[in-house]
Amino acid sequence: MADAPQSFDNHAKLVPLYHFVTFGILAVCFLWFSYRLVTDFSVDRLFEALFAFSVIMVMFWARVFALGVQDRVIRMEERLRMARVLPDDLRGRIEEIDTEFIIGLRFAPDAELEDLTRRVLNGEFEDRKGVKQAVQSWRADNQRI
Repeated sequence: MADAPQSFDNHAKLVPLYHFVTFGILAVCFLWFSYRLVTDFSVDRLFEALFAFSVIMVMFWARVFALGVQDRVIRMEERLRMARVLPDDLRGRIEEIDTEFIIGLRFAPDAELEDLTRRVLNGEFEDRKGVKQAVQSWRADNQRI
């Protein structure tokens, strides 16, 4: 069965093997090593718990770094699209738009981009969530990480 069309309600991407299984296994290991550390302290158990914690941190930072790169690519792609689609008065203000809002604007089709960009520049939105919720005709991003 085909996936439902992307919308604000279902656009967040979860990878079950990464977000639930891998993290779950690491969390259980960390809790077990921590329990053993507290109930029967030894230097070896301290290093087991530290190792388990560091693996969780590696998993967390790997995700954060990948999302950071994705945000930079989205910013570049959307600035190019804005330079092509927006009228002259807004084209000169593209650099004023924070990456947070550009990430929200990527879901707006070309027909809605001008109005939403004006609203962003006028300070009508607090964050990218507000921008995404204002999109009337969702432009899917199926290549997100």
